[in-house]
Amino acid sequence: MAGPIPEPRYRLVDADLLRRLMARTGTGCGISVRQLAAASGVSHGTIDNLLRGRIKTARHDVAHQICRVIGVDLLILWAPTGRAVPEEGHEAPPHLRLAS
Repeated sequence: MAGPIPEPRYRLVDADLLRRLMARTGTGCGISVRQLAAASGVSHGTIDNLLRGRIKTARHDVAHQICRVIGVDLLILWAPTGRAVPEEGHEAPPHLRLAS
């Protein structure tokens, strides 16, 4: 019997883009790491680690909350990763690869 379905994860496309979007959010105002953390419910350590490239992926709820607060669509900042989409550095199994 298969185990539980893993929670979807997203890979941050570009930490510099996140930084630029924090400087000017959807409201036109900037937001600090601590302000983003407080408004999104995501720890400031997680946001700081994303900005510094120490972590590259986040759970789907974290990705959604960050995007909600800064006012951008999810796929502007994040790319799905995991079972259906190979994580960076891992190749898809042969039967899932696109034909060239």
